[in-house]
Amino acid sequence: MNHNTPLSPRPLRHLVSAQRRVLSGAQLKAHGVSASAAQEQCRAGGPWQQVLPGVFLLHAGPPTGEERLHAVLLYAGRTAQRRAAAVPVQPAAGDPHAVPGAPSTPYADVLVTGLAALALHGFSAAPPLLSLDHVDVLVPRTRRLRSTDFARLVRSPGLPVPVLLDGVPVAPVPRALADAVAQLSDAEEVRRLLTEAVRGGHCDPASVVRELTAARLLTRPHVVAAVDSLLAEGRAIAEDRLYAMVRDGGLEDPVWNVDLRLPGGPHLGGVDAYWPDHAVAVELDTRAPRAGLGGDDDPLFSQYVRKREHLERLGITVVHITPRKLRESIEQQAAVVRTALMASGDRDPAAHVVVLPR
Repeated sequence: MNHNTPLSPRPLRHLVSAQRRVLSGAQLKAHGVSASAAQEQCRAGGPWQQVLPGVFLLHAGPPTGEERLHAVLLYAGRTAQRRAAAVPVQPAAGDPHAVPGAPSTPYADVLVTGLAALALHGFSAAPPLLSLDHVDVLVPRTRRLRSTDFARLVRSPGLPVPVLLDGVPVAPVPRALADAVAQLSDAEEVRRLLTEAVRGGHCDPASVVRELTAARLLTRPHVVAAVDSLLAEGRAIAEDRLYAMVRDGGLEDPVWNVDLRLPGGPHLGGVDAYWPDHAVAVELDTRAPRAGLGGDDDPLFSQYVRKREHLERLGITVVHITPRKLRESIEQQAAVVRTALMASGDRDPAAHVVVLPR
């Protein structure tokens, strides 16, 4: 016996009945199956098949979509698998998808991305796993591995924090969308995916555009057109949530979507909701970064700041709300507006402004 020999080899039937029917060579070796024995099982007409380099399917029929997914993860993360093959890794505490008593998959430094990830996130606009020609996975840029067959590697200088879905590490929706869009030329398909991301509540438009910008995809006309549609969709959804916040939060009815002007003076800017008796305004920030702009270098951001500062100098309180805040903490945003309305009586009277419909 040497240091490579497993201490307690398990019979092969145990693997087939208790684990997924896709295993790496390292996993097979940890269970007492040598490389030559595995290759013998994959002979013509044999019961197994090698679906990717170093990855075996323990039956002769075509792989399912799930089996193809795990085969790619084993292939791309095979170095980690060799280290962890003989050591069961327990599911993370609180994982709602964890099966009691079942070991979690020890995938490391690899995430499913692109259309496969969107399918796992539940996108109806994404094709089912089995129909995909490739399964895209994110790996560190330094990985010495090539794409092959249905495994397509997407190299990245840094991996995002994975979302664990049924034990599978998956890229967050914005990153998965960017990686999917990078492979698509159909404008309608891109638009459907981006729209579902926002309409389905998976993420906000700004996070999507941020990833598309980082991937340098906003130079493609069909992507720009889809983003314009996405931003319009995102604003409409945010406005609906703002209406719901006022209604369900028991707030006084404001005047909606108005322009503010000084009497006989300049235009002060538009706001999404305004309470004239309290001099309180709510403004939705539906900006999204474009062409690498952001923060102080973003002209639209500077415009927002100038308008808010001007209104506040006139004694008008401006409550700044993002679509993400409305999606994730609508009750807290209602409380912020309620506090501003209640505090209006303690402030000096605001300058008189003219309220006009937008």
